[in-house]
Amino acid sequence: MLQCRAGEALQPSLRDVPLDYVSTRGEAPILNFEEVLLAGLARDGGLYVPERWPRFDAGQIASFAGRPFAEAAVEVIHPFVGTTVGREALSEMAREAYASFGHAAVTPLVQIDTNQFVLELFHGPTLAFKDVAMQLLARLMDHVLQKRASRATIIGATSGDTGGAAIEAFRGSANVDVFIFFPEGRVSDVQRRMMTTPGEANVHAVAVRGTFDDCQALVKAMFNHHAFRDRVQLSGVNSINWARIVAQITYYFAAAAALGAPHRRISFSVPTGNFGDIFAGYAAKKMGLPIERLVIASNENDILPRTLETGAYETCGVVATTSPSMDIQVSSNFERYLYEASNRDSVSVRRQMDSLKQSGRFELDGKVVAAMREDFAAASARESDVAGIVRKLLSDAQYLVEPHTACGVHASNQNQAGSDPAVPRVVLATAHPAKFPDAMEAITGQRPGLPERLKSLMSEEERFPVLDNEQSVIETYIENNARVVADSNA
Repeated sequence: MLQCRAGEALQPSLRDVPLDYVSTRGEAPILNFEEVLLAGLARDGGLYVPERWPRFDAGQIASFAGRPFAEAAVEVIHPFVGTTVGREALSEMAREAYASFGHAAVTPLVQIDTNQFVLELFHGPTLAFKDVAMQLLARLMDHVLQKRASRATIIGATSGDTGGAAIEAFRGSANVDVFIFFPEGRVSDVQRRMMTTPGEANVHAVAVRGTFDDCQALVKAMFNHHAFRDRVQLSGVNSINWARIVAQITYYFAAAAALGAPHRRISFSVPTGNFGDIFAGYAAKKMGLPIERLVIASNENDILPRTLETGAYETCGVVATTSPSMDIQVSSNFERYLYEASNRDSVSVRRQMDSLKQSGRFELDGKVVAAMREDFAAASARESDVAGIVRKLLSDAQYLVEPHTACGVHASNQNQAGSDPAVPRVVLATAHPAKFPDAMEAITGQRPGLPERLKSLMSEEERFPVLDNEQSVIETYIENNARVVADSNA
């Protein structure tokens, strides 16, 4: 279905104007970057993607090597932002965002084996890869809201890391209230405390009696409740927000350039739950990055490897593992991939999403299955596999990885056969081992300590309600605590 901005027809000349965004379900207006940033989820329930993919030539990709991460990030992000945010303002926001990281390289590479590397994405303030995007997203959103003299109410579901990263990034914001929903008892103590100890009045961590998929379903339902959405000026920071994906594309380019791209192809293995991080890798490939192989790394909640194998996306019960951020059955960003792989067939995407909602499954078209098998490899790790990888790396390389990253190493190793041995294999390290001290101690006998700047985290007072998994209950809580509602009632 042809999509167009409200009140205007889509003309050929629009292909020449700054980049706009379309919904995967084809029934929402086209938006620019600023509008997509604030909208989060499209009003038709779909996810926004760029109307076309910017492309970098070999010279541009090579130029990223050796540059400060913030500079390279601006070059990657700017084509998606266009004129909605000036380059100078974007550069200042990037410098500020990445100055908060505990390593000068921001996302350093560490070699763990012959031609195998770990891309450390956990040097941000909450020790998780989500910080790379969230620290910039918060500054972008504050910039836009200040320009508009308005407020926003952000909601997000988290399986562990997104929530802490969002609360840390937005705490104290004059323009944004944040409500993060996490599954009660299904995140680590460190993950929970990163959400529940900040005392700023604009941040709210909420435990929900259910799973991450329940939390994610609540967030989507609230976005689709348009009267409520408009009343509280709803926005989102989950990877349903396109700006999150854009910011994550940056480290694929930075890592690949550091290892010789574009003159050398690179493979990436990505611990995958909601499919956002690996979709950022797919986006980088669409933009011209020479990626040899993208490997979906899963734990025992293996819906994506099963989909790749069978051609059917079918949910089943969530199994609790030592890698809780991947204990997911509904990978929201997979919808973006379906849209791309089906040659942007929004009718097909709507049909599949309706089937998923009704029956918990859908079949992929044969051409989409073939495309997926061309674009991705996959492997799932049992708990015994995870423990084995952690112990082996600690013994052989004196390098400690946490369970999510261990899934990535396992998947990388499982898919090494048949690949070019000259192609570097990069595993995305999505979290610091100290975020999962109980699991690490059970596997290694050692309890990793938090960095000095977070030593007080485990003794600080927590504050959070525990609410039922009911949309009306959650909406009432938000309305009672959101400043935008108080402003309208004043």
